Amino acid sequence: MAYKLRRSRIYIPGNNPRMLATAGIYGADGVTLDLEDSVAPEVKLDARCLVTEALKDLDFGRSEVGVRINALSTPWGLKDLEMVIPTGKVDVIYLPKAESAEDIRELEKHLSRLEEEHGVKKTGIIPILESAKGVLNAYEIATASDRVEALSFGGEDYTRDIGGERTPEGTELLYARSRIVMCAKAAGIQALDTVHSDVDDTEGLYRAAVFARKMGFDGKAAIHPAQIEIIHRAFNPTPEEIEHAKKVIEAIEEAKKRGSGVVALGRKMIDKPIQEKAERVLMIAELAGLLKPAPGNTDADNTGGGNSD
Repeated sequence: MAYKLRRSRIYIPGNNPRMLATAGIYGADGVTLDLEDSVAPEVKLDARCLVTEALKDLDFGRSEVGVRINALSTPWGLKDLEMVIPTGKVDVIYLPKAESAEDIRELEKHLSRLEEEHGVKKTGIIPILESAKGVLNAYEIATASDRVEALSFGGEDYTRDIGGERTPEGTELLYARSRIVMCAKAAGIQALDTVHSDVDDTEGLYRAAVFARKMGFDGKAAIHPAQIEIIHRAFNPTPEEIEHAKKVIEAIEEAKKRGSGVVALGRKMIDKPIQEKAERVLMIAELAGLLKPAPGNTDADNTGGGNSD
């Protein structure tokens, strides 16, 4: 599966026509049209119709298009799918409250049926883990289907579920974040961090995003357009990281030309993990527009990556 840039994704309330109309200009790697938490039960139908028309008519630019449906255990989840999938414009479905592999297989069954009936493209799945049970079953969820492209973390609901309290330090989320990253990477997919719900706390958002990146997350959710640039800055490789990665690759190429099996940069040996890290830095930098595309490079893809999750 080609790597998708998912540094940021912004939740767009499905019952907000103004935000739906402007979602494509925010510059997020992904937009998630939300039919769940940001939409009250009495306007679920209205939101579903608005989102369906938005999918048909609007241009979301380079952003990956996702829809967060309601859980399939609710009266609304299946109806959400039956409206949005036939448009053929949905790249990924975000499944809230995912707690088991069976949840994924049920969603996959409905997606396969609707895609075949309407002749539309295959849709990816990004489960949102927002309970103790969901976090505990992270690996089973990640490997339940080849449609699963990432695991997303819902920190607000998770904290409520465990009886904890959100703190600026995020200590209460550390285990869940670590497990989600570990299980996602063991399954060969991406890990996406939860929202930073205080829109005015830009410094806190940047620190949290940098921390998430260092933990191994590939991106972070946003609830306001102003958060997108900050998240991108946190997840983009720094100029120093890019320059070092270039030197690593250059050293490897030089060693190949010499026919040497020993590669070093200065006094430090370059092994496979260092090479892979350098290649990843340069790939993300290229996708983020920080480098010119390498000739013939077709391995990367940037077709992608409200109320909070």
